Amino acid sequence: MQIREDDLTGQQIAELLREHLAHMHEITPPESVHALDLDGLRSPDVTFWSAWDGEELLGCGALKELDSKSGEVKSMRTVRAHLRQGVASKILTHIIAEAKRRSYDCLNLETGSSAEFGPAQALYLRHGFEYRDPFGDYIEDPNSVFMTKML
Repeated sequence: MQIREDDLTGQQIAELLREHLAHMHEITPPESVHALDLDGLRSPDVTFWSAWDGEELLGCGALKELDSKSGEVKSMRTVRAHLRQGVASKILTHIIAEAKRRSYDCLNLETGSSAEFGPAQALYLRHGFEYRDPFGDYIEDPNSVFMTKML
């Protein structure tokens, strides 16, 4: 698997992100969907990576800089054919390493609270994230779970 910074111009990544947003809107009320679209992911404060096996897209993830000492994990998604094969874990490990390289004190994230997000929460817990209160512009929301990892 090769993880590389992605400029978000490829068709495969655009399709995966469209699928990601559509799925979030299927399982989460609109006011609780915090996934970024392509324009949001192209923001200068976001670094986006995709994971590949040759020409086959496996998944993606992003790191949004919140301030000089903290970041937020965004847009974690694995292609359905590669679920439960360690793709998300490797992407998350890459994002954590980059946050450490940037000398962040902590890494935060928001994910869903419903059963569909159970595997995501388990992944984050395995990587040392802990539950926390809302951060940044987030507010308490029964459809959201907030997590942090001290670095």
